[in-house]
Amino acid sequence: MARPRFLLPDLVARKQQTPATPRRFDRLSAVPGNKSRFVIAIMLFIGVYAVIGARLVTWGTVPNERITAFRAADQIMASRPDLVDRNGQVLATDIKVASLFAEPKKIVDANEASELLLSVLPDLEPKWLYDNLSSDAGFLWLRRELTPSQQQAILDLGVPGIGFRTEKKRFYPGGPTAGFVTGHVNVDNQGIAGMEKYLDDQGYLALQNSGLAIDAEMEPVALSIDLRVQHILRDELAAAMTRYRSIAAGGVVLDVKTGEVIAMTSLPDYDPNDPKQALEKDRMNRTSAGLFEMGSTFKAFTSAMALDSGEANLQSRFDASKPIYIGGHRISDFHGKHRVLTLEEVFIYSSNIGSAKEAEIVGIQGHQDFLTRMGLLTKLPTELPEVATPTQPKEWKQVNSITISYGHGVSTTPLQTAVAAAALVNGGVWIPPTFMPRGEDDAMVLAKQVVSPKTSADMRHLFRLNVEDQRGSGNYAEIDGYGVGGKTGTANKVENGRYSNTKKFNAFLSAFPMDDPRYVVLVFIDEPKPEPGKYYATAGMNAAPTVGNVIRRAAALLKVKPDLGPTGETLLVSY
Repeated sequence: MARPRFLLPDLVARKQQTPATPRRFDRLSAVPGNKSRFVIAIMLFIGVYAVIGARLVTWGTVPNERITAFRAADQIMASRPDLVDRNGQVLATDIKVASLFAEPKKIVDANEASELLLSVLPDLEPKWLYDNLSSDAGFLWLRRELTPSQQQAILDLGVPGIGFRTEKKRFYPGGPTAGFVTGHVNVDNQGIAGMEKYLDDQGYLALQNSGLAIDAEMEPVALSIDLRVQHILRDELAAAMTRYRSIAAGGVVLDVKTGEVIAMTSLPDYDPNDPKQALEKDRMNRTSAGLFEMGSTFKAFTSAMALDSGEANLQSRFDASKPIYIGGHRISDFHGKHRVLTLEEVFIYSSNIGSAKEAEIVGIQGHQDFLTRMGLLTKLPTELPEVATPTQPKEWKQVNSITISYGHGVSTTPLQTAVAAAALVNGGVWIPPTFMPRGEDDAMVLAKQVVSPKTSADMRHLFRLNVEDQRGSGNYAEIDGYGVGGKTGTANKVENGRYSNTKKFNAFLSAFPMDDPRYVVLVFIDEPKPEPGKYYATAGMNAAPTVGNVIRRAAALLKVKPDLGPTGETLLVSY
């Protein structure tokens, strides 16, 4: 058969009937299967957003206790940075523990579950436990921070609807050694006392609440405390409490050139691993949060005030031959010399009459202004939250100035007294205390000149004289080679609105080495009794020797070299 042939007109007609070239979209649509793929993609997007919306609705209908539980689960896993001492020794760290929870809706028999759990945790309240396990709650805590043996025993019970969550618990390896400095945390690992609270107040709590602290690796936070010196201070205070049968004791070691608190404690203390101990009334931080009339230690500030005023010098004379009568009060000396005393003698004999005469030459307003300048009448600025505000008379009169001159009528904290004393011996600059590491250059930026360098030099002389001279009250603090100086204070405590003749608050305010002081050491002993075979319980008999024991053990650790003089040099050569 012959192949058909197309005439030119037919070809032209066919070409005119062919549709125009489609656009890109139309070309894709024209390809078989593209349209179905496009529909599938749209359906996938719709499906994803449908799932997200469904989950949002689901979360919106979850009971409040479940939502709270999920948030709590995040918070309890929040990490806290380690607290370490100035040498890197760990003071506080996180460990993982298990906590017990229940989901009552999954519990088959609440009565049986209660009995089984009580066999392992007998201190749970039975009615509370049964009521909660039989409720419609979705989640509830039964016990936080279980021991490993408790967790295993509960696992062995096989109770349905009971489970465990791992949480972070704060652990303090040293126990009570530095408890009042580190403070402690609550069951949710949030700081509520001491430097733990300070850490949270500086922004860590916000990180924890926002979830940014969960399982985070955080750099340790170094404190100014030296754990070795902290142990020595606490150990010597504990021994003093036993030796002198006192109800409490405390102390502080302070770097006079930087303001760093090297050690601070108060007894009875508490173990931050068992925070409920801190609620016992006797376990308070007396060193920074306790207010006391500091007794004759205040005479150091009175003498410094007289010297710094320019109205007196070390050889100025004050008539202490007769008691002072004012406002119905008789002011006399404990061991009166009944004669005119030089300012040096007023200090080493601890003369109440002489101190009153020193205050008199400055005047009432000058006296108040000086103590304010020394930081003794206002709240101490430092990181530790537990700091008390001093008390003073609402209106200063002559009788107030006189009694305050020898340490009665103003109540302040022992830490505050130590900080003010540092200014008396370090060249006359007041430096705010810190529980964080601080260098001398940084300290000088914060320092305030409160007395002249000449006054500071005179006070170093008086402090050393009071320990070195046999007439002084601080002889029992003397440690060969360390040039200890200081001032005793024996204050009668107020009881029922009157000063007691039997209950005393004793303190020894010291510094060493006095040729170039580096540390202030203050120790106080509350209501000491005389040692067997002795008749007195004054500060010179108990607080002073306690300071001496602390310095004897701690000086080498603080890198203070003893100056043994020619005899010591000969001894070293012989070895």
